[in-house]
Amino acid sequence: MTPFQIAQSYIGTTEGPDAANNPTILGMYATVGHDWVEHDAVAWCAAFVGHCIEQAGLRSTRKLNARSYLDWGVPVELSEAQEGDIVVFSRGDPSGWQGHVAFFVRPVGDASIAVLGGNQGDAVNVKRYATSRLLGIRRAGNVAPSATMSVYGVQTRLRALGYHEVGEADGLLGPRTRAAILAFRDDNALPLIPIIDGTLSDALQNAQPRAVSKERQTGVPVNSRIIAASNAQIGLGLCGAVGSMGSQIAPALSEAENARDVTSRVFVALGLDAWLPAALPWVGAAVFIGLILYAVKARSARIQDHRTGRTL
Repeated sequence: MTPFQIAQSYIGTTEGPDAANNPTILGMYATVGHDWVEHDAVAWCAAFVGHCIEQAGLRSTRKLNARSYLDWGVPVELSEAQEGDIVVFSRGDPSGWQGHVAFFVRPVGDASIAVLGGNQGDAVNVKRYATSRLLGIRRAGNVAPSATMSVYGVQTRLRALGYHEVGEADGLLGPRTRAAILAFRDDNALPLIPIIDGTLSDALQNAQPRAVSKERQTGVPVNSRIIAASNAQIGLGLCGAVGSMGSQIAPALSEAENARDVTSRVFVALGLDAWLPAALPWVGAAVFIGLILYAVKARSARIQDHRTGRTL
């Protein structure tokens, strides 16, 4: 959709009644990086235009100053204006800073034009404005895309930056992905809204890896079930290895001679039964040592994940 088509979808949106605030309008401020705005009574014509531009995948000025759009895109003459071009009007002193910005709709006679904008009578609608107030018309001829990333791209980038609470990259904007987005936005002073927009995408591309505290870099996870299970496995493995190497199972082997199974008969047929009783304790010890090494590796990996911030 084009910015103008998106703008049309908001026709009829109004400020909240009395002291209430319309969350849709507050969301427009946030989209362009101004989530500090808490009231929809703050001039929002530029926020509306910027929101529609960003939602269309283009980069807005991300400012709340209507005249900031005089430097956006490329200039267009009134005689060549097309539906959806950006129009900027003066408000008050023509040489001052105040103004109004909206989307061009059509000329109305020789002295006015119809525009679609926000904060026009506290609402999104189409109104006439005098051409005598017109400061400029701009078109997105050289405007760079806002580089809005896909959900999968955001997930992959968040993981690369150390926001592992995002989980596996699956292309779905689920609760874990939203939590990771909020964590990243909080760390980078961005509007705290769990959405993917141009502001988030640009920040992700330029962000540094997530910082890990010094305490965490040298600490170990508390109440980790993996570490507890690994420690228990290491202890049991040591006991088993020591017992095996001490030939503590030799008596059991002699008793088992009276009830050989198919496996035992195979060993007899191969002529291996003579050294089997002597070898089994060492085989058992090797198995226990393997279990110990595996447990040590699992324990080390869990601690490393903790110290690098890969796990919470």
